[in-house]
Amino acid sequence: MNPLQIESLREALKHSPDNIPLRQMLAEALLAARNYAEAEDEFLELLKRSSSDKIKFGLAQVYFAKENYSASSVILEELFSTNTDPAIAILYAKTLIEEDAISKAIEVYQKSLRLHPHHTDDELDQFLRNSSNDLDYFENDLEGDRFHFLEKPDISFKDVGGMDHVKKEIELKIIKPLLHPELYKAYGKKIGGGILLYGPPGCGKTYIAKATAGEVQAKFLNVSLNDILDMWIGNSEKNLHEIFELARKNQPCVLFIDEIDALGASRSDMKTSSSRHLINQFLQELDGIDGSNEGVLVIGATNAPWSLDQAFRRPGRFDRIIFVPPPDAQSRERILQVKLQQKPTEKVDLVALAKKSEHFSGADLDAVIDIAIEQKLEQAFVDGIPKPLNTNDLIDALKKHKPSTQEWFATARNFALFANDSGLYDDILNYLKIKK
Repeated sequence: MNPLQIESLREALKHSPDNIPLRQMLAEALLAARNYAEAEDEFLELLKRSSSDKIKFGLAQVYFAKENYSASSVILEELFSTNTDPAIAILYAKTLIEEDAISKAIEVYQKSLRLHPHHTDDELDQFLRNSSNDLDYFENDLEGDRFHFLEKPDISFKDVGGMDHVKKEIELKIIKPLLHPELYKAYGKKIGGGILLYGPPGCGKTYIAKATAGEVQAKFLNVSLNDILDMWIGNSEKNLHEIFELARKNQPCVLFIDEIDALGASRSDMKTSSSRHLINQFLQELDGIDGSNEGVLVIGATNAPWSLDQAFRRPGRFDRIIFVPPPDAQSRERILQVKLQQKPTEKVDLVALAKKSEHFSGADLDAVIDIAIEQKLEQAFVDGIPKPLNTNDLIDALKKHKPSTQEWFATARNFALFANDSGLYDDILNYLKIKK
């Protein structure tokens, strides 16, 4: 409204001072004109005559505009408890942000979005959502099925074929301390710590971590990115803390975090402060600042250790870094045996297949079996007779599938040759039979 219209409303009120709709029009016109002092007076006068939500919301808008956030918050909190209007929720969330109550603002905005999914606010979205996380909206049910991944494994090292070097390293760092705690305490060493497993994808890092938990009869907490990352500011750090707290309450516990490079990437490469906050939270949890990690065994897995922030490799964090190569011949034989158990087979020479599948990961061997089965199905479509897999079928399938590990080694080789001053990647050079 222009000034003349506002004056006309004032004149009309002189003749009808108890006309609530007329006074409300004037209050809203003054608010729109940013005449906050007079708007406040009119809304307060209205409240003497009516306690409608619309009048209260108008007064809250005035207080927000005048930066009197505490007064605005008191009114909006009352309205939000009984009124589902998204405009109320949006203003209440913005008021909470101004009062530095970010978690409460997220809670209010999330509740409004559940009721009115199309009533979004660009300003709130930009401030409250992690723009760096390309995630769909979801809400964690921390009291319900949030930690369904806590389990007691029924496998141990005897179920892991080969990988003797890896098992020996884990035994020294994790298993011995748990089996002989008195010896470690005598020397003032804590039972726990971290191991980082790295290597090509699909080579059994998750399986060896689970077998480690089974070896010491500890609980196993298998955590992925989706269990931690959240689109709302501050929630990722909260999720990570609660995961560590769960591990601490269930010690001895092996906490396995896959794709750890995505959580702990170098801070110098970070474009957003939210990602840096998450890394700092991760480092605090590893250091046990908010709670003792005694008896919590953290195993991280990554395909790209060179992307991990160097701070993660300090003593007391991931101070033991273990290369998990593609399975050796003994391991490949064992993998094939397990994967073929439920398949119709005849005269399968596992030793011959293991020899011919050098550099193949466990995932590659899965793919080879699938290719062999598809070939058998094509034959069965012709004569209608399903036939079991044999050695020749699997050898033919091996020829049609290239080991996926080779692409990884092409990248890893460069780091091992040209970014390996500390000797961190010597195991890669030894596997590739490259002399420094």
